[in-house]
Amino acid sequence: MLFAKNAVGIEIGNDGLKMAVIGGKSIMPRLDAWQSTTLPAETVRFSHREANVLNAPVFVSKIRDTYIRLLTGTRRVSLSLPDTIGQVRLLELETRFKSRDEGADIIRWKLKKSLPFDVNEAHLDYQVLTETDTGEIAVLVSLIMRQVVNQYEELLLESGLEPVRIDFTSFNLYRLYSRRLELAESSVVISHYGGMLSILIFHDGVLDFYRVKELSAGKGNASTLFREINSSLLVYRDTKPARTFREVFFMAPQEEAEPLRQIIAEICALEPVLLDVGQFITRREGVAFDRQTLYTLAAAVGAAMRAL
Repeated sequence: MLFAKNAVGIEIGNDGLKMAVIGGKSIMPRLDAWQSTTLPAETVRFSHREANVLNAPVFVSKIRDTYIRLLTGTRRVSLSLPDTIGQVRLLELETRFKSRDEGADIIRWKLKKSLPFDVNEAHLDYQVLTETDTGEIAVLVSLIMRQVVNQYEELLLESGLEPVRIDFTSFNLYRLYSRRLELAESSVVISHYGGMLSILIFHDGVLDFYRVKELSAGKGNASTLFREINSSLLVYRDTKPARTFREVFFMAPQEEAEPLRQIIAEICALEPVLLDVGQFITRREGVAFDRQTLYTLAAAVGAAMRAL
């Protein structure tokens, strides 16, 4: 299937602002253009409780200037934001629901005492993962405070862009690699990206465990990564002892790939497979980038892939 038009993805993260324009086929997107820039200190402060953008004029100016350099006419954009500004939960519910709105109400009721904010003040989206013959269902739930997401939408509109999709970075990374990962029925996917460590575990092709941890400055060292990955897998094995995984995939900056491979191999007793962005995307003739630059564009590309 071909992209009807070029698609634009934007990632806002700890290391600044990235934009990617993609075209080509959905199974192998083509990078047509890209731009990136840093954001001045105190422009954005990531929080799940309060609006993130502290200096709106500077933020809007950076968005406009970066977008103009893309030289594209596509103004509909998909946005990738850090997982840590929202909440992601995997829930098991004991009853079916008749409509999507009824499902959202049931989920809000179930979560109302376990969230660090008022669930009624959050934008909620969910996806049904599995459903049994007896009516039990498993759902993936994403929440983000309305004042947080509304501010990003309003400032993108002020910049002359139309945000059509907003998602968390860990899911946009998965989307980029999905054509390989979907072949693995039971697997672990570990991403060391943009100052975040994410661990997703799949059982029978369905997301079964989710954890994202922000690595504070200077904390992305071997001992911290070992501790965080090992503790996450111990929690999974303790809660679901009958389940195993057969494959492990990972992504990391070029200079971190080999140390992380060794850590994962020691913990999992499996040889992990490196997800190389260059194997999942082509480029338009004349578009220049190196391996590290392409790695930093992964979430923006994954976001753009939503606009199929």
